[in-house]
Amino acid sequence: MKDYNDDEFEVLRKIETKNFKNQRDLASQLGFSLGKINYCLKELKKKGLIKINNFNKNPNKVGYVYLLTPKGFVKKTKLTLNFMKRKMREYDELEREYQKLKKNKNL
Repeated sequence: MKDYNDDEFEVLRKIETKNFKNQRDLASQLGFSLGKINYCLKELKKKGLIKINNFNKNPNKVGYVYLLTPKGFVKKTKLTLNFMKRKMREYDELEREYQKLKKNKNL
């Protein structure tokens, strides 16, 4: 089961890529509801991990720009390392299971 750190990690990763048009697009790409992405963004801002700039007065109607703060970049890096460690543990566990099954099949 995913926890909030997984969601936080995914949102920070996606914000860093800047590969989305708006909150709705960001939510869609991450498989989140619009309410969930809104909540996540507000919490990340409250923690000082992202900066949200509003450009509604801009004639081009860009809307909002989401940027990682230095603190957000550090947090994303830590979450990335934790993610990689978890995936390596999962891989090692699957490899042990595979080797065990392979050994039992040869008997």
